Order: sequence, then C-alpha cells, then structure tokens
Amino acid sequence: MAEITKSHGVNGNDEIAQAQVDIWRFVFGFTETAAVKCAIELGIPDILENQADPMTLSQLSSALSCSSTALFRIMRFLMNRGIFKEKITKEGSMGYVQTPLSRLLRKDGDNSLTAMLLWQNSSILIDPWHYLSARVLDDKASAFVCAHGKSLWEIAAEDPEQRRLIDDAMACDTRTTVGALVDGCPEVFDGLSSVVNVGGGNGTALRVLIERCPWIRGINFDLNEVVSVAPESEGIEHVGGDMFKSVPKANAAFLKWILHDWSDGECIQILKKCREAISEYGTAGKVIIVEAVIEVNGGDKLKDVGLMLDMLMLAQTNKGKERTAEEWAFILREAGFTRHTIKSFQSALSVIEAYPY
Repeated sequence: MAEITKSHGVNGNDEIAQAQVDIWRFVFGFTETAAVKCAIELGIPDILENQADPMTLSQLSSALSCSSTALFRIMRFLMNRGIFKEKITKEGSMGYVQTPLSRLLRKDGDNSLTAMLLWQNSSILIDPWHYLSARVLDDKASAFVCAHGKSLWEIAAEDPEQRRLIDDAMACDTRTTVGALVDGCPEVFDGLSSVVNVGGGNGTALRVLIERCPWIRGINFDLNEVVSVAPESEGIEHVGGDMFKSVPKANAAFLKWILHDWSDGECIQILKKCREAISEYGTAGKVIIVEAVIEVNGGDKLKDVGLMLDMLMLAQTNKGKERTAEEWAFILREAGFTRHTIKSFQSALSVIEAYPY
C-alpha cells in the first residue's frame, strides 16, 4: 500500500483528497438551494434589510415567531456559504446582517432573483431532472414530458398560475439583465426609433428600456393570452401574435432568452420573420439577441452560468440549447444576416447584434 501511495506523488494525493471533499458537494448539493429557499420563504433577507442594526438570533426568531434552535442552524449554514454574515451589535452581542448576495434574495429588491429561484425549485421544474438520463439515452425524448406528460408551454397555456410564475421569473431576471445591458452597452440602442420585443411577456424588458431610453417606441409582442393580461405602460403597445408567422415592424427586434428554447431550424424561422420586420429600415435595422454564448475554451465564472443553462435546456425543453459563437454564426447566416457582433456585459448573457445588410 505504501508503494501505491508513493506512486501517486504529492499532486496525486492532493487530487484524491480534493475528490473526497468534492464528492460530498454532489451528494448533498441540494441542501444549499433548499436552505436559501427556506430563507426566502421566511422573508429573512427582507427583515434584515429593514433593520438599521444587526439582529440577534433572539430578535430574528421573535420577528419570525419561530424556534431559535432551528433558525440558528439555518443561519449558521447560510453564513458558512457567505449568504449572511455576523456583526457585533451596540450591546456587544453578535447579530446577523445582509451581504451583497443576500440582497439579491429580497422579494421586492431591484435586482432580486427570488422569483426565478422559487420557480426553478418548484416541483414542476424539479421533477424533470430525474429523467435527464432518459433524455441522454433517447434524444427525441423530453425529460419534462417524461415527468409531466406534456411540455412546459402546454402546461403554462392551461394553467394561469404557472403562466404567472413563468412571467414573474422572467421579469425578475429581465429587470437586472436589461438594466445591465443599457449601462454596459448603451450604444446598442443609440439612434433606434422603435423596438419590438419578441416574446416580451408582460413587457418588463421594454419598461426598463424605455425608462432609460425614452425616445424609443416599444412594441411588446407575445401570444394573445400573454399580452391580454400585460399591464398598460406609457410608450408601449401590446400586440398579440405568433412569431413563427410574422413579427410587427420596428427599427429593431429584441429577443431575450427566446431562441435558446428552440432548435436551429426553428430559430432560423423566427429570425427570418424578425429580418422581415426590420427590412424597411434598411441598414439602420437590426436584431438584438440577448442569450448565453458558450465559451468552448472556458471563460469567467459568470459566463460559466451558460453551461448550467444548457443543462436546464436539456431538462426542461424539447429542443432548446445554449450555443457557442460558431453555432450562433450559423443560424444567423442561414436566416439571411450578413454580419453580426457579440459583446459581453455584466451578465451571464451576451448581446448579439445582427444586421441583414
């Protein structure tokens, strides 16, 4: 045994030791999400946000009307993950305070991803993960359909509550992403007179965009049942229809997290309709796509989210996937676009600007 251990060398022993640590992350990886979900449901980030001073365990348990014993264990775990932290109170006790991470878990925070986290961890979206191997063994099989007997979009069309959860989840991410896009790449929207948001849901993207770029006229385009319940907003016209058949005319077509749900052929079909919609604007017309761009040779940690999103597509959609720069170039070329650019901004997503001329 001594000979075998020696043959591994120092690096080999380090790898084995790290493997022993890492394997438990896979065995119990779900505990992080479950504990964060618990904190959101209890409203802990919101309670701490509204306190000027650190809250002791006793104060927090009183505010929640709960047992301090179980709460202590939850908070200890979440602090170990960097979600909350401790700070000394004026009285010299230890109290809990917010971190930049926990502020993203406030229910009504500007950059909150709470709705997305709760939706992604609802039973309807968790169940398909148990059928991921079935999808791998039969690429025509859908993990989501295996779990529920129908697609996510079929369920959303039948169940208004599921449609609301989807819209809320998309809206919370959109507020953050579109704001970051306008701040990081303002030139994307320079000189545009009108923008049609294809698959715009309840209109959140256009509300954020027009608030920062008030010269733009917005057209929120989605299925009739979606736009019929979208809130009215100044500068935005809601239009119902089918993006596979036609898209309202505008200076630019904007698509965020739409194309990753579809196969290459379907993406090409959608993009051709977008190209028709901007055609009368000539060289001033363009399509703006906000999606993940998988970096084959790695990338920063934020861009690594793209690989997780690709697993999400595998589990939750029939044909969806995240794409590399080369794969985006292929579908854009096939859809009739002569050139395009890809830009990064402070997001897990990138912005692709595609031009027909």
